[in-house]
Amino acid sequence: QVQVAESGGGSVQAGGSLTLSCAASGSILNIRGMAWFRQGPGKQRELVAAITSGGVTNYGDSVKGRFSISRDSAKSTVDLLMSSLKPEDTAVYYCRATTPNSPYYYWGQGTQVTVSS
Repeated sequence: QVQVAESGGGSVQAGGSLTLSCAASGSILNIRGMAWFRQGPGKQRELVAAITSGGVTNYGDSVKGRFSISRDSAKSTVDLLMSSLKPEDTAVYYCRATTPNSPYYYWGQGTQVTVSS
């Protein structure tokens, strides 16, 4: 089993920056990749950024060039640096860990990010 916990959410003005952190615990050696998703009001959950155990990254189109994901394997943490924030980035941000065995995905409880104009 893997446990995932997010931190670092809050309120920020448009154009500002915020860093979210995700800490994994439990059977962390089984983790193959970690990712950030978000769900805005009335919207579906969408991929924000992902990183594999080998460090390969992938970003959602709406955040490319503004957000950066990084992973500290020694600390089992994944950070999401968000810059040039826009009001449309307002959402609950979720961290997800992926393992090769069922149930395959482990989600955190989410952290709220609010960007005001």
